[in-house]
Amino acid sequence: MLEGVTEQPVPRWAYRLAHMIPLLTLPSGLWRLGLVGGSSMGMLVDGQPAYLIGTGQKVYVVSLSIFSELVALTAFGLVKRWGEVVPRWIPVIGGRRVAPYAAVIPAVAGALGLIAIWTFGFRDVFTDHFIPFSTTAWKTLMIACYAPLQLWGPALLLLTWAYYRRRVTAPAVAASVR
Repeated sequence: MLEGVTEQPVPRWAYRLAHMIPLLTLPSGLWRLGLVGGSSMGMLVDGQPAYLIGTGQKVYVVSLSIFSELVALTAFGLVKRWGEVVPRWIPVIGGRRVAPYAAVIPAVAGALGLIAIWTFGFRDVFTDHFIPFSTTAWKTLMIACYAPLQLWGPALLLLTWAYYRRRVTAPAVAASVR
């Protein structure tokens, strides 16, 4: 088997979806970097522009943005060879086959967690209980940057389903045909 080639073919839609997931998290990360750059991004606290205070808050926001992107990039494991066989450079377990449920269970849990987080996070977006902004344009920008995160959980569930079908269902069907 060639390096980089999966055991079963990855559906084209799943491959494309895996590449879209990191792009879903990018706008919110860029929006947060505006805060780090010194802008209030239109947010208000007690009627005054809200700014990040101190290096600690800025490091936290940058770290959150980087972490979100790195977590989103793990979706590639559901369509790449390293999601089926641990890369050889990893000590102790390198070269071993990944048990399908070792990927499916965390991916489903993560997807359901993302759905819960972003459903909760957006619960007041169209009410007076949402974050106060100086203008509707700033609020619209923030919503436009964070709205793609609503798709992250469902996209990960679809990708996990495709991975499950390739790794669990397809081999079982192939074995029963023999």
